[in-house]
Amino acid sequence: MHVASHECFKIPVVPESYDKSRVRRAAFAQATAFVLSLVLFTAGMAESPSSFAVIGTRTPTGGTPQPAGDAEPAALPGASSAATPQAPDRTNGTTASGPVRVAPPRMPFYVATKGATTIYVLGTLHVGFASDYPQEQPFRKPILGALDASPTLALEISPDELLVSQDDVNRYGMCRSECLIDYLPKPMWQQVEARMRNNPEALKELRHTRPWLASMLIETYDTLKAGFQSEYGTESQLQNVYLRVRGKIVGLETLNEQISTFTRLTSAQQREMLAQDLAQTPAQNIADVKELHRLWRIGDADALKAWDDAKTSKLAKSKALAVQVDNRVVDERNRRFVNRMVAIAAPDKPVFVAIGGLHLGGPKGGVGLLLALINISGPPRPY
Repeated sequence: MHVASHECFKIPVVPESYDKSRVRRAAFAQATAFVLSLVLFTAGMAESPSSFAVIGTRTPTGGTPQPAGDAEPAALPGASSAATPQAPDRTNGTTASGPVRVAPPRMPFYVATKGATTIYVLGTLHVGFASDYPQEQPFRKPILGALDASPTLALEISPDELLVSQDDVNRYGMCRSECLIDYLPKPMWQQVEARMRNNPEALKELRHTRPWLASMLIETYDTLKAGFQSEYGTESQLQNVYLRVRGKIVGLETLNEQISTFTRLTSAQQREMLAQDLAQTPAQNIADVKELHRLWRIGDADALKAWDDAKTSKLAKSKALAVQVDNRVVDERNRRFVNRMVAIAAPDKPVFVAIGGLHLGGPKGGVGLLLALINISGPPRPY
């Protein structure tokens, strides 16, 4: 299961060496969440969303829906003139006297409807660049309109829980002793030492981690080298926009649920995670992060999932263990996310859901789970 850590976890993981007191507490926890949010999604539908229709472009034969288009409908599903404040002009393009405005990335974006109930689903990237969110128009118009129309924004983990996440990260991911050496066979530990030989402070920190957290940290170091910043993750930017309308922000899972997904992995499964990260050079991992970012900007959730599956297949040391990890860390979380987004939704009260882009594509992804349970007389209309 080679998922880019920033796409699986919402707890960002930043090494201690970046700043021993503040960043070690706040950013280390954020980096862990940042890794955690790419991975988690679990079981059981409290309410069957069997009559939800996913709006986007979808093949008439019932294939996976494609991302919603840029065309602005007369009224967004679930939106009303009373619920939607007058939006500022966010026109994108050229003017006679000015340059071309930078267009925001497409991002995977879908709309599910069931009668008067609407769920907007956006695939996020937990890190990014300032250029991903142009100041004049940080998101596409349909996304901004959906955000304005929604009284509830649902993220993987609520911002309030992230503020107190450090204690749980320490409790479940760290050891007082240098435990990583004990968890790993000698050749794998030697790989870790070789990988971190130019960063002795980070290696000192890694010695006290369990394998699942060590895996996330090693990939996060490479992500930071590529210039990505959690400040420009989609969730942070969504909150910047959403706080203007003063809606409610909730989490689709608790921090304990997210972290327990990893702590419940066997030692062999955790070593499989770490082995996949060590199988590539830092330059190769950086190239992967950049490719993930490129596909996310294009907005194709299925391409994101297919790319990640191919990468996992290529790097897996044990196919069986890789499948087990993927099921625990991705598929189970997907089911949990869909269950809870449906439970939160209510007639005439749209919910805007933002989860890692790798959680949406494929038949076991968030969009596929909604589609598998719906009855549609024809393909949904473009949005």
